[in-house]
Order: sequence, then structure tokens, then C-alpha cells
Amino acid sequence: MAVIDYPLYPISSSALEMPAPLFCTPGGMLFNGDCLPFLQAMRAETVQCVFADPPFNLGKTYNGYEDKQSEAAYFAWCAAWIGECCRVLAPGGALFIYALPRLAYRFAALLDNQLEFRHWIALTMKGTYPRGNKLYPAHYALLYFTKGTPRVFNHLRTPIPTCRHCGGELKDYGGHRDRLHPDGLNLTDFWEDTSPNRHKKTKARPGVNELKPLIPARAIQIATQPGDIICDPFGGGGSTYQEAEHAHRRWLGCEIGDCAPIQQRMQPHIVPEITPAVAEMLRHVFGR
Repeated sequence: MAVIDYPLYPISSSALEMPAPLFCTPGGMLFNGDCLPFLQAMRAETVQCVFADPPFNLGKTYNGYEDKQSEAAYFAWCAAWIGECCRVLAPGGALFIYALPRLAYRFAALLDNQLEFRHWIALTMKGTYPRGNKLYPAHYALLYFTKGTPRVFNHLRTPIPTCRHCGGELKDYGGHRDRLHPDGLNLTDFWEDTSPNRHKKTKARPGVNELKPLIPARAIQIATQPGDIICDPFGGGGSTYQEAEHAHRRWLGCEIGDCAPIQQRMQPHIVPEITPAVAEMLRHVFGR
């Protein structure tokens, strides 16, 4: 599958303070660059949802980006991008940050005076390997904050879990099975029906952890409606953009490393011209 490796759209780089975008889809646009200039170029309170899956400062290399700073430098950088995410978020908008618990509690402290806490969503990790003198870290955290009262909150339901071997239901629901909704269970803040990362067969970047699409998909479904603008400043493998496109949301993305994996994943959606929906989004968010 061909990968486009040149800018398609001659938007003024000086106006956006960013390189020209790499590609456009019917609903969105990707930039190749650092997240801070990308966010700083945006007007305040112009996007309805931000989904962020930042580097965890683990010393790994992602697409040429070296994920290792001093702790002080790392959290100073995090305070900067988190502050920008809060600034660009529209009233009632939602911010989701996916992180390890030891990072998430620091991020939550940064957010506490800027946004309203909604949930610490726990996503289970399957395994019980020994970790020295610590408990096995059995979940990732998905922080959910809003700028004031949520503008949108959609109730989601999940299928009643069954045994993959016999097909029987796994729980008896305290004798109240007959009272369950026919569409399934209310989604809670404990997600055990998904793993944190994509299976290796569906990764665009071999050997690199990539977010399971269900995670940004649920965030988008919970906190937005069709036509809303989703911003993800850490593109990674492109899961958020893929799910935003599928859900008929508009999106803006940025990735500092090699964007070829995202281009490959989004290739079926790439169009040769900016659509009216994206043009209107650019005027709204960047003043163009």
C-alpha cells in the first residue's frame, strides 16, 4: 500500500506555526511535529474532546523519538502540554489521558485546579508476573476530566460476559439477572473486556505498544456527538484518528515521529483535497 510522503495541502506554515499537514481525510488532518507548537497554534476553547496517550518516560525509542528525560524535565513538559489541552478544550468538553497509574496520579494533580474530575477508569492487564516487592500492576489508568459540567454524556452498554468455552454467563448478578437491560450492562469505570494494547497482528509499528482501538472509541462515544472535534496530540499508531473517522467526528492530530504507520492505517480514508468539514474546522480552530 502506497504511503504519501509529502505535504498534500498548501496551508501556510507561518499561520499555523506548524509544518503543512501530511494528509487529510473526510473528517480530519494529521501534522508531523511536536505537540506543543501544534497545541499552541490552536485558539482557546475550540475542541470538544482531547484524547492523549503520551510517552511514559520509560527510556524506549518510538519512531525515532527518545522517551527518556529527567523526572523534573518530564513532568515540566507534561504540565505544559496538559495546560495547553485544558486551554483548547471547549466549555463542557472532555479530556482523557491514558497512562500508567504512577503517572496518572501526578497528571490528576496537575488537572485538579483546571478541570472537573469525572472518573479514573481502570483497564485490566492480563497477567500475574512477580514484580519484586510490589504487587503486580494489573491495570492502566484512563483519566476522564471535563471543563465544567459535561456538554455531552452518552450512556454506553456492554454485552453480558460469557464463558468462551461453554457459553454460559460468568456472573449471577445477585439473583437479579431478570432485571438486566436486554442491551447489556451499563459501562462502569472498570474495563475488563479489553486489553490495553493491540494484538501484534494488528500493529502498524512492530515491537511497539499501540493503543487498542476500543479505548479511544469508548471515550469518543461517551463524551462527543457527530461533528464534534477530537484532538489527539500524540498520534502513535493512529487509533484515535481511525475511531474518530468511523464515528463521524472531526479530528486533528499530531505525531512527532515517523507518521508512515498512521498513513498506512488511514490510507483507505485519505482524500486528495480538503473537505468542507475540515476547512471549516481549520477556520474554527486555527483562525484560518
